[in-house]
Amino acid sequence: RCLPTGIRRVRDLCKVLKLPAAFEDTALSYFQRAFHLPAFHQVSLEKKELLGGCCVFATCRQHNWPLTVGTVCSLLYAKQELFAGVFLSLQRELGLSVPALSLADLVNTHLSSFQLVQPSANIPATFLEDKEKLVARTMGIVELASEAWLVTGRHPVPVVTAAAFLAWQSLQPHGRLSCPLSRFCRVAGVDLPPPAHLRLRELLEILLGMASQLAWLRGFNLDKKTVVKHVGDLLQHRLFLLKKAFCQQEGEGQPGQGSPSSPLVTQKGCPLAGKHQRGGPLRPLLPPCLIHPRKRLRLVPPSASDSALTGDEPISDSEIEQYLRSPEEIQAFMKAKAWS
Repeated sequence: RCLPTGIRRVRDLCKVLKLPAAFEDTALSYFQRAFHLPAFHQVSLEKKELLGGCCVFATCRQHNWPLTVGTVCSLLYAKQELFAGVFLSLQRELGLSVPALSLADLVNTHLSSFQLVQPSANIPATFLEDKEKLVARTMGIVELASEAWLVTGRHPVPVVTAAAFLAWQSLQPHGRLSCPLSRFCRVAGVDLPPPAHLRLRELLEILLGMASQLAWLRGFNLDKKTVVKHVGDLLQHRLFLLKKAFCQQEGEGQPGQGSPSSPLVTQKGCPLAGKHQRGGPLRPLLPPCLIHPRKRLRLVPPSASDSALTGDEPISDSEIEQYLRSPEEIQAFMKAKAWS
């Protein structure tokens, strides 16, 4: 009963995702092979339902078709952790080689779904943008985010959404700087991922740090809105500005350079961390999880009454009675001991 249902699910997924017919044939072949393997016989019904989605996902990755786990899970109403477990099992049992997702392809495909790049009477003229320009500027911001540790270990769609918003604003700042991210996504006809606001804030912090190192921008009082006007210049010199704007650790254990784990260690040409740049002190270019670590739960110290226990306390009569066995229990216990 599960086999024809799974085949229909694979075909429906391919139809919704508008995949070529060759993709559908490959995904069906993977599903039929995996379905008859013993490893997928004794699994839950929920995992069997995800097997078809995993086959479609593997097929898309093999053909370099940008598809994320979040997209498949949203279509199947599944948990990403469970989907990942089934996908790894499928990959191991069938011996599939699945390449990693290319960010460039993901950016291109994700922006193709934006209504802002498709002329329409429902979209105001100030919101319309040329697709090639938007893709090129968004890709530059995504590469900057990758070099600044904002992409590693994170879902790519929120990063791409935040980068596309900044790229769209920077191409025509006049009339767009007052538009919030939520309205941008609503007009573009795409969902707003919850972490996109955090990724946007992190990108703006990186851009502000880089802008403080450009000589022709030091006379301006830049903030998180006005810095968007200069994104083109910042991307053009991003490698140099990243090294100059953020202190990075060098030569662990070198004498006279401070402790290896100290954020005050500097790179050649980078001012000391005690010296302030405009907008705040210099900081190391590290992943956000190291700059803002999560607070750990404090362990509750043992109370005085718990620490006073020695094991020599007297046992009450009621507690002793709980351990006394009846004659029937003693007989059953002796019989079981003899069998062992």
